[in-house]
Amino acid sequence: MSTRQWMRIWTDLGIDESLLHSCKLDLQTEAKDLVSAGLDVFNREQFVTHHTLVSWQNMKAAAEQDGIDLLLVSAFRSVEYQCQLIRKKLENGQSIEEIVKVSAIPGYSEHHTGRALDLTTIGAEPLEEGFEL
Repeated sequence: MSTRQWMRIWTDLGIDESLLHSCKLDLQTEAKDLVSAGLDVFNREQFVTHHTLVSWQNMKAAAEQDGIDLLLVSAFRSVEYQCQLIRKKLENGQSIEEIVKVSAIPGYSEHHTGRALDLTTIGAEPLEEGFEL
């Protein structure tokens, strides 16, 4: 994607240069070759790179041996899907400054690569800090 296209996306979402400069993440390339990682906790099919799938399966199996049931919350997100998530939060009254504290700016999300997973376990709310404990 060209710089002009990125600027149009960011401007449309109200993301100004100060937010871009404060972003500590690298611009990510959107994955093309993805495989199914199965269903997430919301019963949606999720996709990842082949290497990520193998790593996820190994990690899940190792956790199960320790009595931990890891559950998939989300995986690949297209740039457009990331934009939709932010638009929805804006429509619900959140400021863009609040949103980018917890959601990556489109283009900067590692989920675009197909190599990032959000995980939870039984008894922990998906995408909440309780999972850290």
